[in-house]
Amino acid sequence: MTEGLFQDEDLIRVITREGALIAAGGAASLLQTAHPKVAQGVYDHSYTADDPLRRLRNTMGWLYTVQFGTREEAETLSALVTKGHESVTGPDYEANDPELQVWVASTLFAVAVQFYQLLFRRTFDDGELEEFYRQTKVYATILGCPEERMPGTYEEFREYYAGMVRTLEITEASRAIAEQVLHPRLPGGPLNAPGLMAIRLLTAGLMPAPIREQYGWKWDAARERRFRLLVGTLARVYPRLPLRIRTLPRAYYLFTTRRMLAKVKRRPAIRVQS
Repeated sequence: MTEGLFQDEDLIRVITREGALIAAGGAASLLQTAHPKVAQGVYDHSYTADDPLRRLRNTMGWLYTVQFGTREEAETLSALVTKGHESVTGPDYEANDPELQVWVASTLFAVAVQFYQLLFRRTFDDGELEEFYRQTKVYATILGCPEERMPGTYEEFREYYAGMVRTLEITEASRAIAEQVLHPRLPGGPLNAPGLMAIRLLTAGLMPAPIREQYGWKWDAARERRFRLLVGTLARVYPRLPLRIRTLPRAYYLFTTRRMLAKVKRRPAIRVQS
């Protein structure tokens, strides 16, 4: 139980250790809430608007624990998440619905692949994409989603994802959440403006065009150039930073999550098959 679900050489760890991926979190989040059922659940139950930093801390804490924690830590925290999701229900949604778990896991994979390749100017081959996709199924299965509900292979995932992007119809709840995510109330007020502008540009640039258009975000040649300039600058600077600097967010969120887990006495309710 002291070993993790993954090894250091696994792509899921090589990719997700990069703290810069948090900057792409807005795209993943708003892709998730482009699904009407996810959007309504978040709108009705989430505390994102009231405490965005706490929401980020809890989300990243869970992700890093699954990716880098021990098996016991990952299973314990995921059991707590699953239990918490039991109350996230409404007339037409349940947070623990496998349909929604598959979609959320798919967005985490898709955005990570997209942004990492841009950031490191690297193109994954089919074998790497298959490996990374297979590993990221854990984002759904550790929360109780049957693995057979996930697209079986990377090629099947591509068909599923393209179909979802083509057919999703975002709602007013989706748009309200987008406003909360892109214009959060943060300590420091106007001091956050430059960073938030960059995040909004990244979010729009990483978003599939059909979803971006439904959100009503302006996108033209000038914004495309600014997006490419921003990504190009990040690609020149970020990979040259020492790894210990690039992984500071992982260290921080794992520390705070482990401190919370130390107070939890019960055993995990869900186990991942070896």
